[in-house]
Amino acid sequence: MASLTVTEHDAQDVLQTALKWHDAGKAVALATVIQTWGSSPRPAGSTLLIADDGSFEGSVSGGCVEGAVIEAAMDVIKSGEQRLLDFGVSDDEAWEVGLACGGQIQILVDPVV
Repeated sequence: MASLTVTEHDAQDVLQTALKWHDAGKAVALATVIQTWGSSPRPAGSTLLIADDGSFEGSVSGGCVEGAVIEAAMDVIKSGEQRLLDFGVSDDEAWEVGLACGGQIQILVDPVV
């Protein structure tokens, strides 16, 4: 089985989009997988960029927790303060958002300033 990796190209694309959106006057947050345990849908280093208009690019979970991360990112954009999110199978919210794969992920959501 091949291991998942985040390529430099993926990260560079998301960062270029962050700069483009920021320069266009959008408020932006960047969510990054900082740690995983067990089976996780995306590896550490995976990113999801979220703008205040609901636009997003990238992925932190292959879709299973993106909705919850986008919601948290909107709060981060409003408050200007980073937030640490934890999702795992023992967490009721993880089941609600679809992370039933047996793993855990920790995601840091930062405002882009």
